[in-house]
Amino acid sequence: MKRLNLWAATLLLMLCAGMAHAELTIEITKGSDQAIPIAIVPMEGGDQLPEEVSRIVGNDLERSGRFEPLSRESLISRPSSSDDVHYQDWQQLDSDYLVVGKVENQDGQYRIQYELLDVNGEDRMLGEVVTSSRDQLRDSAHYISDQIFEEITGIRGAFSTSIAYVSASGVEDNIKYTLNIADSDGHNNQQILSSDEPIMSPAWSPDGQKLAYVSFETGRPSIYVQNLATGQRVRLTSFEGINGAPAWSPDGRKLAMSLSKDGQPEIYVMDLGSRDLTRLTHSDAIDTEPEWAPNGRSLIFTSDRSGNPQIYRYSLGDEQAQRITFTGSYNSRGRFNPEGDAIFMVTRDDDGFHVARQDLDTDRMTILTDSNWDESPSVAPNGTMVIFATQEGTRGVLGAVSDDGSASFRLPSPQGDVREPAWSPFLD
Repeated sequence: MKRLNLWAATLLLMLCAGMAHAELTIEITKGSDQAIPIAIVPMEGGDQLPEEVSRIVGNDLERSGRFEPLSRESLISRPSSSDDVHYQDWQQLDSDYLVVGKVENQDGQYRIQYELLDVNGEDRMLGEVVTSSRDQLRDSAHYISDQIFEEITGIRGAFSTSIAYVSASGVEDNIKYTLNIADSDGHNNQQILSSDEPIMSPAWSPDGQKLAYVSFETGRPSIYVQNLATGQRVRLTSFEGINGAPAWSPDGRKLAMSLSKDGQPEIYVMDLGSRDLTRLTHSDAIDTEPEWAPNGRSLIFTSDRSGNPQIYRYSLGDEQAQRITFTGSYNSRGRFNPEGDAIFMVTRDDDGFHVARQDLDTDRMTILTDSNWDESPSVAPNGTMVIFATQEGTRGVLGAVSDDGSASFRLPSPQGDVREPAWSPFLD
């Protein structure tokens, strides 16, 4: 059990070190050379809003890594509709696309009209009117970003999704842990759970209505499931030893987990209707961090049965586990992309721990980050970005990187550290 204790202790120390709770802020750290230039004109009437919709849309598209919004200073005019656009002017700015619009206040409700224009084709690609309350302005802006992103790229936008993460405040023996959810850009933070003991491994249900997580509030780790709308929660496991790493099946009916109730940590699956447990792995190693394949026919997990942590795939059909990572001496915390043909993980090289991608057809691995203490990757539901925890100086922050490593941003907390991010599924 010595190596198990060392591994678990390392993970816990990385979680606990100096974390504090606060709303997250976006810092773009690297833009893609292939980003599409787009001009987003401030909406007519938008400067009177408590949340400026055009700026939120621009920030959304920029942090996706696929777009490069023109600076406002470079905008040669400020049309509010396609009828006012002179395409030749925008072509001179080398802008491929143009977003225009206006906002009207109608009896306390905001009527947001926007249009997406193809500058080179001189064509109106998209136009819509969105009605929003004062409290829904950010949601409306993220919705508009999603529509623009999908219209241009053909990929569903994920700006209206959420992230869950763990934070803590205090020092040494006086630490308060919180489980939080926020918009994908770090705004609108909500506290879901507060505890004097550590909280780890949040995982979203496929419908986005529940979170599974590990809490130490009883003095030892237990797996809970909490309904986000009602706050009601249920403790699923509290066995002796490890109760960790919950992962939902794609249909939401089962939860994979790592339990050491029979000795070493093994991978189990719980039927959430009957609470029956099925043990999948049988080894003398540490088996943990399960993740379901999108088709539900297999799981991947981390095991050190080969001597160092590597990722294995367990087929529910033939009940066999096979190693799938061979590049490097350390690979862990595998997470599938939505198509199921690639995984993202934490890999180690001489410079430290990084987020990497491995294509399952070719086994080719690509390191995506240049930071050196990365952990806990979680994939956006459209597969275009990966959020993870990392170090910035002496504090922990959340980072995100595009699926090809070409763009990245950070989500630091202004008051301390955050850890254990989990990107939600699509919420509709």
